[in-house]
Amino acid sequence: MAQPRDWNSLARLPARELRDLQDRALARFVREELYPFSTHYRRVFDEARLRPEQIRTVSDLARLPFTTKQDLLRAQSSPENRYDFVLRPSPDLIRAHWPFARKLALVLGGARARELVRFQYTPNFLTFTTGRSSEPVGFAYTPFDLEVLRQAIARMFDIAALDPARDRIVNLFPFAPHLAFWAVTLGGFETGALVVPSGGGKVMGTDGSLRLFERLSPTVVVGTPGFTYHLLRRGNELGIRFANVRTVILGAEKVPPGLKEKMLECLKVGGAGDVRILGTYGFTEARMAWAECPTPDNHSTGYHLHPDFSVFEVIDPKTGEVLPEGQDGELVYTGIVGHGTSVLRYRTGDLVVGGITWKPCPACGRTLPRIGNELRRVSEQHSLSLTKIKGTLVDLSVMGSVLASMHDVEEWQVVLSKANDDPLELDQLEVRIAPRHGVDGRELAERVSRDLVNATEVAPNKVTLRSLHELLEELGMESAMKEKRFVDRRPKS
Repeated sequence: MAQPRDWNSLARLPARELRDLQDRALARFVREELYPFSTHYRRVFDEARLRPEQIRTVSDLARLPFTTKQDLLRAQSSPENRYDFVLRPSPDLIRAHWPFARKLALVLGGARARELVRFQYTPNFLTFTTGRSSEPVGFAYTPFDLEVLRQAIARMFDIAALDPARDRIVNLFPFAPHLAFWAVTLGGFETGALVVPSGGGKVMGTDGSLRLFERLSPTVVVGTPGFTYHLLRRGNELGIRFANVRTVILGAEKVPPGLKEKMLECLKVGGAGDVRILGTYGFTEARMAWAECPTPDNHSTGYHLHPDFSVFEVIDPKTGEVLPEGQDGELVYTGIVGHGTSVLRYRTGDLVVGGITWKPCPACGRTLPRIGNELRRVSEQHSLSLTKIKGTLVDLSVMGSVLASMHDVEEWQVVLSKANDDPLELDQLEVRIAPRHGVDGRELAERVSRDLVNATEVAPNKVTLRSLHELLEELGMESAMKEKRFVDRRPKS
């Protein structure tokens, strides 16, 4: 695993060298870690009549089936299979699968080497998926995995141009057994920067977090887009100064350009100067995240990946065919470093526009592969029966981007229901908005409806005006782990 001092040289290697490095890391991981120690993937290989030695390059992954969230849920719900995705070595498996040099080092190392094996493979930490689309799935980390996470996020902070010697980071992610909070905290520790967690709206609350701003004068703010914008807006109301803030890093949700503009406006009111606002991409199953690099106009050049830590493929979501570089498709993830819960060819359900590019970043010059910044979740595409003729496919992420980018909309929420709560009736699409102070609500409602039709070809049944206080309560901004932007109240049957 590359050490932090090697990161800058690795991030600027020619693409061919990075691909070779990635191929070698993948082959070694499959041969010496995944196949020997994962009950699930040993079964997958055996059923496919493949030997681990046959996976030599990233292109060879296409010979294997995908892993889905349902696979993880099935294993987790069964007492016999609960640990099938966790790497669990045994003396017999080590003897059978490790190369001679690695086995010799273990024998000659004695008790110290055996303790290192325990350190690398014994789980000591768990995070969970949020459970928005299914039951929460737990992911185990070993001490070794936590070191990998620390380095991955330290790299992310380096890409975001953080300076550990002078930056003070406020972590606004909610205190919970989810990736975001712990990634920022541990990654900050790895860099040596000052990191102070507020715990989000449920712990210190908005005003408590703003008091932290007054005492700490942070230079870097990290959090979800919705809560961060809410906090900055509230800070303007209270006259809080943001003069020292120079970087805002956002995660857990898509960040539309219009929302960046609204945040910049709030920061400027608070006395901030030239601020960079960056998005990140991460998910529990990967146990790490990736960042955009700063650009003068806050235009995204994509999420910079770590090719020695993981592999991404882009597939046709309907056929499963692997697509060439630069094409739109669904992201598929394979980890190639780490132990604990490990996944291979995991279908993320995230659709990326522009796929993956291996061209050097035009902003920072790094040669790392990059994911396009326009991502949409398959789970956010809903088939709505808005007419008696047929269902209409609606991408709620597009709808959310439109609403979040509208300057005169302070907050918003989309509610799906059935007319008369009858499963056989038509779907109802309600958009709730809190207008900016001084804005004509009726005119804004008409504009919201018109903009949504232009973007999605779907008109809401109604646009409802709410006060900011009412809508913040309905969103659960201070009470929920994550604000409730899309509420589906349709009967299940």
